[in-house]
Amino acid sequence: MFRFANPEYLYLFLILPVLWGLYFYGAWQNRRHMARMGRADILGQLMPDASRYKPGVKFFIQQLVVILLIFMVARPQLGAKLETVKRQGVEIIIALDVSNSMLAEDISPSRLEKSKMMLSKLLDEFDNDKVGLIVFAGDAYTQLPITADFVSAKMFLSNISPEMVPTQGTAIGRAIDLAMNSFSPDESADKAIIVITDAENHEDDAIAAAKAALEKGIKVDVIGIGSTKGAPIPLSDRNGDFRKDKEGNVVITKLSEQTGQEIARAGGGLYVTADNTNSALRALLAEVRKMKKSEVESKVYSAYNEQFPWLAGIALALLLFDIFILDTKNRLMKKINFFDKQ
Repeated sequence: MFRFANPEYLYLFLILPVLWGLYFYGAWQNRRHMARMGRADILGQLMPDASRYKPGVKFFIQQLVVILLIFMVARPQLGAKLETVKRQGVEIIIALDVSNSMLAEDISPSRLEKSKMMLSKLLDEFDNDKVGLIVFAGDAYTQLPITADFVSAKMFLSNISPEMVPTQGTAIGRAIDLAMNSFSPDESADKAIIVITDAENHEDDAIAAAKAALEKGIKVDVIGIGSTKGAPIPLSDRNGDFRKDKEGNVVITKLSEQTGQEIARAGGGLYVTADNTNSALRALLAEVRKMKKSEVESKVYSAYNEQFPWLAGIALALLLFDIFILDTKNRLMKKINFFDKQ
């Protein structure tokens, strides 16, 4: 398994556009100053040894070095030893609604982004537990099989969008059914399904699915995301327009609290409405901590090999190469005429 030990340093890549901007600005200023001094062809004859291309080559090499240094401080690592470990924990599968209505912005920054932020914080609180991730709209798909690898779970979480599910709708029942079949066969561990949805326009029998889950000893908790007042649904191209119905009216999507409550009641779980505070997250964590922990078996990497030394070697070689590249033309190469006929 590949990972970065310090992934927060990857944000340093944001300085690269700034460096490119400064380089092109400096080149533009150079051309302006040269233009004030005289014609470019005449100035070129006065500086016959000046190279037009080497400054750009040097800058490109320096950029490669910066990229390698950023990767170095982020500490890339490869899993070296896979072990089976037994821990005391629970199994949880998260079913996240990714229908278009989740793009509504009645919850800041949007229903979907708020859900992803909340789930990221939830994963930070898990320790010896196992988690799986399902996305659903008009159909349900497994995004991440149940695992104890929370780093991978966060990576999958960051890439979730409505485009992942081509069929639109809100098939909560299908998501619960898929989640029920995604747990490990261990019957001693407490299991729970956490559904995050606005519960609008659900098109299957989610209540029956939640009852079936409870009969198997799997609790169904529901987090309602959005507001009952509703909000328009922005188009994905973000041009300021909103989704409209066939008559040309702007579609307003509203949280269906009643549906969410009925599903949670049928599944013997908790219903809580998410807002711009962390109250829903706290209530959900309290519910998870009540669950009976049992021995959960997981395969994890117990040792990692550092990969930054070879990056350091390449960066050092590029720096040495850069030192020997002068801004002037190579006089030795000027004397060689590859096209001189003997």
